[in-house]
Amino acid sequence: MYSVLIVDDEFLARKLLQDYVKKIPEIELAGTAQNAFEAYSFCKERHVDIVLLDIHMPDLNGIELARTLKDVPAVIFTTAYSEYALESYEVAAVDYLLKPIALPRFMQAIEKAIVKLKGVETAAPSDSSNSSLRAPLARTEGSNPSTPSNSSLLIKADYKLYKINYDDLLYIEGQHEYVSFYTKGKRITALYSLKSLEEQLPRDKFIRVHKSYIVSIDNISEIEQLNVTVAGQKIPIGGSYRESLLERLGK
Repeated sequence: MYSVLIVDDEFLARKLLQDYVKKIPEIELAGTAQNAFEAYSFCKERHVDIVLLDIHMPDLNGIELARTLKDVPAVIFTTAYSEYALESYEVAAVDYLLKPIALPRFMQAIEKAIVKLKGVETAAPSDSSNSSLRAPLARTEGSNPSTPSNSSLLIKADYKLYKINYDDLLYIEGQHEYVSFYTKGKRITALYSLKSLEEQLPRDKFIRVHKSYIVSIDNISEIEQLNVTVAGQKIPIGGSYRESLLERLGK
């Protein structure tokens, strides 16, 4: 059971998150705080695994607080302001939830946090230094998707297993610590490593075209100097990937 601290200066926001926490059996509410100073004191006195942290708060905002929480393994930002997203990744946030927060999206964020916490637990017996905690997480993120056949992947996301047929997979986008699979019918976001996927996917069907993108070769409709078009979506070509792309396409 992992402990959760909710930090938000709005009562209704705290209440909603408390209700969500109660619905997930792997976590329990450790407490709530109305501002960053209460949260800081709470974390100094008690162990907390996950902090659900609002950003826009008076005096000390959530990102400033996160930089001081050295002993909290997993921070999930909860905010109504999308402009903080990039800065949130500078403090190694597990996820960034925009209000109003839907329960499925909340569950996805908690799943990411639990994956990270399990990685930390695995590392703890051999090395307790902060720098070493990142390695087990990287291995977990890069864990191989199941391959039930030569024509599909099994992807775990949102507490479900999704079967993705290669013929339906258009492209994959890397997004910090997770990836999004874009298929002909849906988008699935899960905690995987783009590098690991590149090594597993069949080379005759998929190719890395950018540090953040793998695309389906059969679904490339146009190639420009700086982009490829897949299912109407323009995807950038990284300078170091262009030559191998053209070679694979026989150009």
